[in-house]
Amino acid sequence: MGQPVTVIEKPSSRPGVVRFEINRSLTGMGHEYYDAPPPPHRLRPPDELARRLFADGSIDGMHINSNVITLDMSKGADTAGLREVIEELFIHYRPGVEISAVAGAGE
Repeated sequence: MGQPVTVIEKPSSRPGVVRFEINRSLTGMGHEYYDAPPPPHRLRPPDELARRLFADGSIDGMHINSNVITLDMSKGADTAGLREVIEELFIHYRPGVEISAVAGAGE
């Protein structure tokens, strides 16, 4: 369940910085900056995306403003695989994962 996010990667004029534009807003009109993964009690979509992108090990920081994600890449890192991480943010059920029935559902 869930829908893939449409992602367009755009280069920046600054070396080591890349932007991704997506088809939905993650922060509304606000913005978020992360220089490390957020603590586990922060559960909003931009927090989860930050956790997933930092887990890749190729970024030093990220800024999210509405639907634009700007990444400060680690020295020598490339963006391979990052687009897919963003695209799959709202995919909840993956092939091979059993969907559990909720008690009382459909009654």
